[in-house]
Amino acid sequence: ARRLQAQSDPLIIIVAHLDHGIRDDSSQDRMLVQEIAGIYGMPFVFDEAVLGNSASEATARQARYAFLNKVVKNSAAQAIITAHHEDDALETAILNIARGSGRKGMTSLSSRDELLRPLIEVSKKDLINYAQTNGLKWREDSTNNDTKYKRNHIRHNVVGKFDKDTKDELKQLIHKTRLANEEIDEILNTMLGEHLTDNILDRNWLVSLPHNLGREVLATWLRQNNYREFDKKTLERLIVGAKVAKNGAKIEIIKNAKMLVKKDELCLVK
Repeated sequence: ARRLQAQSDPLIIIVAHLDHGIRDDSSQDRMLVQEIAGIYGMPFVFDEAVLGNSASEATARQARYAFLNKVVKNSAAQAIITAHHEDDALETAILNIARGSGRKGMTSLSSRDELLRPLIEVSKKDLINYAQTNGLKWREDSTNNDTKYKRNHIRHNVVGKFDKDTKDELKQLIHKTRLANEEIDEILNTMLGEHLTDNILDRNWLVSLPHNLGREVLATWLRQNNYREFDKKTLERLIVGAKVAKNGAKIEIIKNAKMLVKKDELCLVK
């Protein structure tokens, strides 16, 4: 975000839209987005997927970000910008807590350099009020009311039953956690930088750390290398492997990505 703010040239915003092929009326979403992009004179890029109405939230998300990352690559863009808002952050935090996520799960919708979410601390209510006040058009996704999707179940049957004070307190907790995570990440990045050489991690240093801190360091290392689809079980397997695995052992992180254990070093390999 700071990099974008600092540049002297005017920003060029490319409007990118993926039709997931889940709803029969989804082409109308594309037409509205294309119309609005034209009004503001912004380039418009879209693609169509055929996921079908049985596609999971995870499948849709993977297809969406694969498309967005392709647009970034083809256009040499600096970042992806999404319209996630404060209510999305609350729902995601509750989903991740239910899954047993750690501190990052509370704030997984936070911005990072290559993925910006400028509306993350603006409520859905405020966005709707702004749109209505300024005569802006939008479309509602009809599947948002289908509680077979976990997020919708959380939205309607969990968050929907909270009173305003409870929602406000939870949103404030997420905000405070986000600030704390930023400070923790800065410390972890500094520590890690002192023990990395050409992205090779000092094994002896890592295993000398307290167990939980070692896991946090490994998680930071993975995120620095754009590995994000890992869970607590994976981190536990990696830290244990770093401590006890024999020289030459390879420990899976995600598909097509492993940590290579050497006598005094740890490396990331395909």
